[in-house]
Amino acid sequence: MERTDVPGLATESDGRWDYPTITLPPLPSGSPGPFDEANPAGTHHADLRALVLPAPEGAVEDKALRGDDGWLAAKDFLSQYPAKAHRDELGQKLVDHGLRHIAARGWTTADGTRTRIYLLRFGTAEVVEQLTTADIAPLGAPSYTVRGGGDADFDEEFAKVKRVPEITRIAYTEAKPYGAEQVRQAYLIAGDVLAVVVQSRKGEALSVPFQQTVVLQSQLLG
Repeated sequence: MERTDVPGLATESDGRWDYPTITLPPLPSGSPGPFDEANPAGTHHADLRALVLPAPEGAVEDKALRGDDGWLAAKDFLSQYPAKAHRDELGQKLVDHGLRHIAARGWTTADGTRTRIYLLRFGTAEVVEQLTTADIAPLGAPSYTVRGGGDADFDEEFAKVKRVPEITRIAYTEAKPYGAEQVRQAYLIAGDVLAVVVQSRKGEALSVPFQQTVVLQSQLLG
């Protein structure tokens, strides 16, 4: 018998979700990886839509985030920021920095946790780093408040989790006291791609599935 089939010996779940097997999409023939020396711009030559993390087992997918043929309009990404001033300011920054495409996916799990993942592609890795660290996700707190969230602080607990090589991770958690739900968010600088991961849940957004989701998305972009 498997150990997990023996009563009393089954391993208690630590809160992680059951994701399908994660595989990297193939690169076009002769194309370098995003962090190869021959690719100084950090370009992801694989289809960006294939680099979005799939939903875990049993989750209900948010079809609205599929966009048109897998591409999400910038206005739909910006809709997660409730303040019009924030939407206008960030939207202009995306234009100024040469946003090319957005691929996204979202889902809700049985415990009510809602996840949204957005991959924003720009021209070069340098542009992504400048936009993210200077304008969107400085170290102390995010520049823009996401829908359902309040004041957010740098996630000290997540900072202790091992990082994926080549990926810069900036994570925040909504500070207490929060309202009806808690929001966690992470920004990943991955070559020419900025990944935004937002997770929310009524009461408390659990740290384990958030960390798992962010790490797996980081691996897909690495």
